[in-house]
Amino acid sequence: MASAAEGDVGTVAELATVLRWGFQELSLNKLAASLGATEQALRLIISIFLGYPLALFYRHYLFYKDSYLIHLFHTFTGLSIMYFNFGNQLYHSLLCVVLQFLILRLMGRTITAILTTFCFQMAYLLAGYYYTATGNYDIKWTMPHCVLTLKLIGLAVDYFDGGKEQNSLSSEQQKYAIRGVPSLLEVAGFSYFYGAFLVGPQFSMNHYMKLVQGQLTDIPGKIPNSTKPALKRLSLGLVYLVGYTLLSPHITEEYFLTEDYDSRPFWFRCMYMLVWGKFVLYKYVTCWLVTEGVCILTGLGFNNFENGKAKWDACANMKVWLFETNPRFTGTIASFNINTNAWVARYIFKRLKFLGNKELSQGLSLLFLALWHGLHSGYLICFQMEFLIVIVERQAASLIRESPTLSNLASITVLQPFYYLVQQTIHWLFMGYSMTAFCLFTWDKWLKVYKSIYFLGHVFFLSLLFILPYVHKAMVPRKEKLKKME
Repeated sequence: MASAAEGDVGTVAELATVLRWGFQELSLNKLAASLGATEQALRLIISIFLGYPLALFYRHYLFYKDSYLIHLFHTFTGLSIMYFNFGNQLYHSLLCVVLQFLILRLMGRTITAILTTFCFQMAYLLAGYYYTATGNYDIKWTMPHCVLTLKLIGLAVDYFDGGKEQNSLSSEQQKYAIRGVPSLLEVAGFSYFYGAFLVGPQFSMNHYMKLVQGQLTDIPGKIPNSTKPALKRLSLGLVYLVGYTLLSPHITEEYFLTEDYDSRPFWFRCMYMLVWGKFVLYKYVTCWLVTEGVCILTGLGFNNFENGKAKWDACANMKVWLFETNPRFTGTIASFNINTNAWVARYIFKRLKFLGNKELSQGLSLLFLALWHGLHSGYLICFQMEFLIVIVERQAASLIRESPTLSNLASITVLQPFYYLVQQTIHWLFMGYSMTAFCLFTWDKWLKVYKSIYFLGHVFFLSLLFILPYVHKAMVPRKEKLKKME
């Protein structure tokens, strides 16, 4: 009997050992390693895709239920996903959400509330960047917190606008102005909505409340008929995910810092930067397309009707066709991270109208974006390049449009493919040039790469910045200038 029992115990212990080994083999860390990713990156991807079963549950069981249940669902699921990714560090976001609610309640609809919100939320985010910074891109609690920071600042501004007379607001401000007083549960649900709090997109409190009230549907009284458009965005996101997964081991920013890259011919260094510059953005495209699908599935992506057909682009962060085909930098800006760019335009750029200088407002907006991304010098260089490139691109477009010679030359049909190829080459070469600083972060890294290609981007665009006005003066007839002045 004893020997049999001992044998049973031994068998159980053996089985437990095997199971423990099996679970270890199936651990996220090992799975991530087998996929060539980090555990944090895998957790992020899993969390983004978790939005789909959560959205299906919401559609079928909560869509027309009491508001407080929906807010609780969004808050609980969001916090759970936050804990899965960052553990106890979820307290950072929870603290900022609660304090933001108190700011709105105690300070009311005042400029003081806006300034306090802006200073506190940005200071907390920047402090987080400072204390968690490394020389590499790490997925940590500051990643979703930067999304939350914009949400809470926008909330304070919209709440302030809600206390103004309607006729004193622009049509856009009227759309986003919050007339009621948000409860803590509403602010929490808005902040932790599982389809957007990790990587975006941005949306307003008013739009979120329409979702909770069951208004964001193309069939009044029923759940939205949004499964098909959601699956389209998911499928497109999966295409980018597969492409990025297959190519990421072969096209990396780390290669810029190797001796092999330095030893290559100049043309190769430039072409590698061009290809990498396009490819590196695909990881962002993947995340935004997948999360957009979640938002569409819940109804949050509903954006009214056009020609009798429902539009589902309210949470679109990507215009994929424009991104892939447009040969201009402004086209990429208009097609990439759309909702964040719209947020900056609405709450920073347009609010700086009192400065009376469009370029200054644009420059300050880009400075804000650089700081919002982080404290590394690479972010400042990247957005400085964007500012410079956009100004030069506008000058060049104006010159071609107003010069009869250049306008006629540009309209020659047979040369259109050649022009397009040249534009796309310039476009993605210098997009890669800008993104190099963005992705390498620290000055010693991006400076090394810029030296290896002789600061080509800065030399090219700074030269054009000073040369184009003289070319414009020489090639644009006086009557065209007078017409423009009129």
